[in-house]
Amino acid sequence: MAGSSDALSRFHAVIPAGGVGSRLWPLSRAIAPKFLHDLSGSGNSLLRDTWDRLAPLSGKDRIMVVTGRAHRAAVEEQLPDLRDANIVLEADPRDSTAAICLAAAILQRREPDVIIGSFAADHIISQVPLFDSAVREAVVAADSGRIVTIGIRPTEPAVGFGYIKQGAPLGAEGAPNARMVEAFVEKPDLATARGYLRDGSYLWNASMFITRADVLLNELATTKPVLHEQLLELAAAWDDQATRGPAVDRIWPKLEKVAIDYSVAEPAAAEGKMAVVPGLFRWDDVGDFASLAKVNSGGRKADLAILGENARVLADASSGIVVSGSKRIISLIGVKDIVVVDTPDALLVTTIENAQRVKSVVDALKLQGSTDVL
Repeated sequence: MAGSSDALSRFHAVIPAGGVGSRLWPLSRAIAPKFLHDLSGSGNSLLRDTWDRLAPLSGKDRIMVVTGRAHRAAVEEQLPDLRDANIVLEADPRDSTAAICLAAAILQRREPDVIIGSFAADHIISQVPLFDSAVREAVVAADSGRIVTIGIRPTEPAVGFGYIKQGAPLGAEGAPNARMVEAFVEKPDLATARGYLRDGSYLWNASMFITRADVLLNELATTKPVLHEQLLELAAAWDDQATRGPAVDRIWPKLEKVAIDYSVAEPAAAEGKMAVVPGLFRWDDVGDFASLAKVNSGGRKADLAILGENARVLADASSGIVVSGSKRIISLIGVKDIVVVDTPDALLVTTIENAQRVKSVVDALKLQGSTDVL
């Protein structure tokens, strides 16, 4: 194996671009999920911002996007430099293990000593030089044979994220901040989260994974041997148009749906195979309108965040967030922490406090058969 000094030259970024983002309905829909929207006010979609962060690290020719067939046209329009061979289309969603490990298996066949890094398409990250530094350190650490994640320094006792317990220093040359992972911890209650914040050794789990492809696939072979064999069979057929289609038709419906945190990360951590690099950059997964309001108001609770290219909003003594996708004038008077999402065919009105409950509306619409607005 080549030495760690050339680790970055063997780095290939993977962007899983899936999920509907049901807590951001009606802005995020099955046909236009949240990663295709500009949710940060940058002028670009979250997907494009992710690409722009990764391209200086891996190079444009070494970024692979895994997405649904329905999103191919939009992804290719937003990422004109994406190579045709580097877009992996899922027949239907099979969760993050299938998406990331299939990408790893395809890339390993093309380049046996490849190091991959998986970064979700729908996260908002600022302070990019700090992100760049953390990824470079994680790539070096991964070349030592560990599965590496980037954990986010918590700024508050958040109960919406899982946590990572840091252990002893990894001791890898070129990765001075990398530490062993003692455990992954599920989303805590508020009292526990406050304890984690006081402790100082816990990081938010942002589900960023950097690893040699062979290390990742060997771990999957141990924990999920059937899924491992299925993904290797798919990868063997992938780069030949004549064999890919039949292989997908035969294998894809049988793939187990499981998150990579459960199939790989947690078992690897329990066996001392995981490392973590603390990320000092600002990060948010914009999982609901409360987090979206916070990101777009600079964290100032008294402000009103407004999103929408042609938003027409009149506000007096009001706070929260308005997302406008229509030409209507929206007037707010004396309302606090409100959420208004106005689209041509659906209107959502709730509060910041109840932002997590938006998913229940989506579930109810599914039961009613109102799939035309989903």
